[in-house]
Amino acid sequence: MRADQLSLTSALDRWSDNAADKRALVAVVHAIAEAGIRLSGAVAVAPLEAALANLSPTSRDGEASINASGDEQKPLDLYAEKMVVDALAGLDIAAICSEESAEPILMTPGGSFVVAIDPVDGSSNIDVNAPIGTIFSVLPSLDSADPTAALLQPGRHQLAAGMIIYGAATIMVLTLGSGTDVFVLDPRTRYFRLVRHHIELPADSREYAINAANARHWGPGISEYITDLVSGEHGPRERSFNMRWLASLVAEAYRILTRGGIFLYPADSRPGYADGRIRLLYEANPISFLIEQAGGMATDGVDPILDLIPQQLHQQVPFVFGSQAKVERVKRYLVDPELHQAESPLFSSRGLFRTRRGE
Repeated sequence: MRADQLSLTSALDRWSDNAADKRALVAVVHAIAEAGIRLSGAVAVAPLEAALANLSPTSRDGEASINASGDEQKPLDLYAEKMVVDALAGLDIAAICSEESAEPILMTPGGSFVVAIDPVDGSSNIDVNAPIGTIFSVLPSLDSADPTAALLQPGRHQLAAGMIIYGAATIMVLTLGSGTDVFVLDPRTRYFRLVRHHIELPADSREYAINAANARHWGPGISEYITDLVSGEHGPRERSFNMRWLASLVAEAYRILTRGGIFLYPADSRPGYADGRIRLLYEANPISFLIEQAGGMATDGVDPILDLIPQQLHQQVPFVFGSQAKVERVKRYLVDPELHQAESPLFSSRGLFRTRRGE
């Protein structure tokens, strides 16, 4: 059977090989995928539905509702969270950490897994028809009676991770720890079909993604790195680069998985951004797992994301991911004092220490 004929169900069945522990994990992935299929329909009609319109619900005092991680909450966010929780009900899951809930959502007592999820990442983009998505992570529960403790594990312990992108096509990117696969929802059958097996992140690309509007807030290292990219063929890199910024984490991650490049959302000097803005448990960890399983690298600028020990459920973190050579270069800019001294003649546009070495 060709890869493009293999359904998600068949692919997961092959992976589990009828092992009991793997079947339980497969059931969790299936449930999230089914919720994603239903959500893809809800996203498509959200602009037409008053209940899901891109308007913020208001609290009792008339102010816009804010979720547990500090973002404005849309009706679609709450709808999606309920859909995901309902889909996972009754499975072998002890608790869920959702971006939309301050505390863990308790599920099956003694469950084998805990799930961290952003039910709809980028819901504010729906009014401009930009891609949005669901990001999820599955971890062992460690037989812990404390669901928060079970959720605060390094991302290296993830058993499965993925994202579902709602765009021109509905695409599910999934890893179970042995490579990253891409499935596309067939709108005729409403089944996910495997289209790319064990993808490899392209090593060479001239694309980078960062929100340049925040340039004045960046610290040393990031500023110099981006300045060198912007300088193009006349700068120390001696080649031209293209900036991409979709303001959609799932879309950025999918582009980099398929076309290569690098994504940066660094810490900066704005209030609330000193530790970055991307959430560690249900955004950075699962995407880092997907990236690493495709041969790329993901860090907080210096240290691997998957090795970080979370301190709280909605912890924020700086996030840099993409091809390994590019991510390693960013680390050099951040830790090497030679690369911070942009005003020195040695570090000018053709400086000795900022010439092109790797990517």
